[in-house]
Amino acid sequence: MIRIGVIFGGSFEEHPVSVKSAQEVARSLDAAEYDPFWIKITRGGDWKLCSGPGADDGRRVVLSPGGLLVLDDGRFETIGLDVIFPVLHGRHGEDGAVQGLLELSGIPYVGCDVQSSALCMDKSLTYVVARSAGVATPDFWTDVPDSVTYPVFVKPARSGSSFGVTKVSTEDELGVALEVARQYDSKVVIEAAVAGSEIGCSILGDDQELVVGELDRVALTRGFFRIHQESTPESGSENSTFIVPADIPAESRALVRETAQVVYRALGCTGLARVDMFLTPEGKVVLNEVNTMPGLTSYSRYPRMMAAAGLSLGDVIDRLVSLAMTGKLQ
Repeated sequence: MIRIGVIFGGSFEEHPVSVKSAQEVARSLDAAEYDPFWIKITRGGDWKLCSGPGADDGRRVVLSPGGLLVLDDGRFETIGLDVIFPVLHGRHGEDGAVQGLLELSGIPYVGCDVQSSALCMDKSLTYVVARSAGVATPDFWTDVPDSVTYPVFVKPARSGSSFGVTKVSTEDELGVALEVARQYDSKVVIEAAVAGSEIGCSILGDDQELVVGELDRVALTRGFFRIHQESTPESGSENSTFIVPADIPAESRALVRETAQVVYRALGCTGLARVDMFLTPEGKVVLNEVNTMPGLTSYSRYPRMMAAAGLSLGDVIDRLVSLAMTGKLQ
C-alpha cells in the first residue's frame, strides 16, 4: 500500500476550505491502495497527526527526512511516507512555503514546485510571465497610478478565494479598498475590470502530458465570485451558479483550452491547477488567475470539471500520486 501523508488546515484564512477539501479526499481515497496519515496544521500553526480530517485529536508531529517524527510524552516515533499530498490553499499552502519544506524532506509530493507555486500565487508575477508567453492579462498596477479608469479591482497580490478583494467604482472608494487588501498582504494589485464571462479550465499533468477537464462558466447574478467566503456554500452560492460544460461557442472553447495550457506550461505548473480566464464579448481570452491547489470540496469547481470529463476525484488523486512518485501519468 502507498503510505500517503495528507497535509491540511493551515494558520491563515483558507483553513476551513482546506479541511473540507481534505474530507473530500478522505472519501475518495481507495482503501485498498492507500494507507493515509492525516497531518493537520492548526490555526495556531501546530502540526498534529490526526485520526482523520474531521478529528480534533492528534499528537504533535514534525516533518523529517523521509517521513514524520511523532512526539508523545517525551517519546518519539518515526513514520516513513511514500508521498505527500499538501491539500493546502492560500498563504503557506500555494505560495511555495510548504513546497520548500517538502523539497528539503526528500519526500515526493503532489502539485506544483516551489518556483511555480510562488509565481502563480503572486498575481502580478503571474501576469508578467503570461504576457511574455503572448497571453492577454488585465491592465494592472502594484502602485497607485496617477490616473485610473474605473471600475477596477483591488486585490491582495498573494491571497486566494477573493479574500480582501474589492470592486472600486470611484476614486473615493480606492483608499478603503487598499486598506482592506493590505489586511491580507503587504503587496496590493490594482486591476482594470474586464468585461466578459469568467471561464475556468482544470488541468492535470506536467509539461509532457496534460489532461484537460471540461470548462465551466461562472454565471453571476450580482457582485463577483466569492463562494468560499459564504456561510453555507454546500447548499449553493449566494450570487453564482456554475455551468458545466461552459455554454460557449466551440471556437471559444478551443481557444480557452489552448490558452490555459500555454499559461500552465509557461508558469512551470505540474500536478494540477485551475486556470481562470475571462471570455470577452468579442471572443478574446484574458487571464484572470491560476490556482495551483484548487478547492477539492463537494462544491468546488475543479473536481466538478474533471468529473464532467469522466474522471472522479479518486481517479484524479491516483494520477496525481503516480505523477508525484514516478514522473508519469498512469
